[in-house]
Amino acid sequence: MARLYVLLFLAQIVLAVCALISCLSAEEGQIRALPRIAWVLIILFFPLVGSIAWFVAGREPGSGARKAWPTGNRPAERRRPVAPDDDPEFLRSVQERSQQQDQELFRRWEEDLRRREDDLRHPDGEPPREGDRPEV
Repeated sequence: MARLYVLLFLAQIVLAVCALISCLSAEEGQIRALPRIAWVLIILFFPLVGSIAWFVAGREPGSGARKAWPTGNRPAERRRPVAPDDDPEFLRSVQERSQQQDQELFRRWEEDLRRREDDLRHPDGEPPREGDRPEV
């Protein structure tokens, strides 16, 4: 019998935690009858009754698990910002910047190589100059 009481107590705690999460994550327009703080207090002080009351009377009938996940057909002004690694425009700009930097580095290496080759081809009696090397 004690195991049954422990199981019912744990079920009550899980129900209260789920109700609290649901209450705290609900939008303002989805909460009915009482303000959010009142629902939170009811759920905390009367876990079983408060949780059941929240799920029955506290939230809008269309909200919760029965509601479908939002699709990509939402208007642009309501769209949430995209993470940088999911934004194709950002990825394209990073790739272009990387290509430009690679091209600039390659151009500086070629200039340095040409300058060194010219120094080696024209032995004027002076040693080949090291010059300004491009930094890598």
